[in-house]
Amino acid sequence: MIILNGINKEIFSIIKRFEENGFRILSYIDSLTHGIVVRHLVVLPAFNEEKSIGTVIREIKKSIPFADILVVNHPFNLGYGAALQTGFRFAAKRGYDRVFTLDADGQHIPSSAKSLLDAMREQDADVVIGSRFIGGGYRVNAAKKVGIWFFSLIARIYTGINITDPTSGFQLLNRKAFSYLSEGDNYPLDYPDVNIIMVLHKRRFKIVETSVVMIENLHGKSMHSGLRPIAYVVKMFLAIIMVLVRGTRKK
Repeated sequence: MIILNGINKEIFSIIKRFEENGFRILSYIDSLTHGIVVRHLVVLPAFNEEKSIGTVIREIKKSIPFADILVVNHPFNLGYGAALQTGFRFAAKRGYDRVFTLDADGQHIPSSAKSLLDAMREQDADVVIGSRFIGGGYRVNAAKKVGIWFFSLIARIYTGINITDPTSGFQLLNRKAFSYLSEGDNYPLDYPDVNIIMVLHKRRFKIVETSVVMIENLHGKSMHSGLRPIAYVVKMFLAIIMVLVRGTRKK
């Protein structure tokens, strides 16, 4: 099942072609649930990803056939975090048990979803972050490498967890985690990165990291391109300060 949220006509026409081909809805039976059906949703934020989204959806249906897909395409660019929170709210309202988050630009390889599922099952995690750096196969430029290292250091100091890829958007969340993030202002509208790792740790959610495969964005611009990294660093520091000063609420 492919569900569309938004009005981008080009993306809408691509989605309609998939619907007309009649994708089946399958269920994934997880050993932890003793035979109970676990409902999975893939949340796919899309804004000007017309060139890549068709391929991404095909790969998701091939690699995660038991999951429904929610393409979130707001009429206006409200922010990456806003799109994800829309997906979390949809999942919470519709009774899903787990949510995958992937980017629609093709950077995240859906076949790596199995690594996320295995890590959640084996480590009884609430959130699994997919890291492109475990195994050492992914390369970034020097400036980005320093930035990722710095925010990884902050995450490690605050949480005690070695998070090698704190900016990764390739994740798997269980119902407790995404339901919490769906509420109010628990999730930022723009950059949900190390600040959310800190928030989830503060609320005593269990976070783990596992290896996934990613490739460079081949279509369009990254949300960290141009002058955006400067704004990102400033906003992330402010977000980290807010995490530190805000009180703790029960999950």
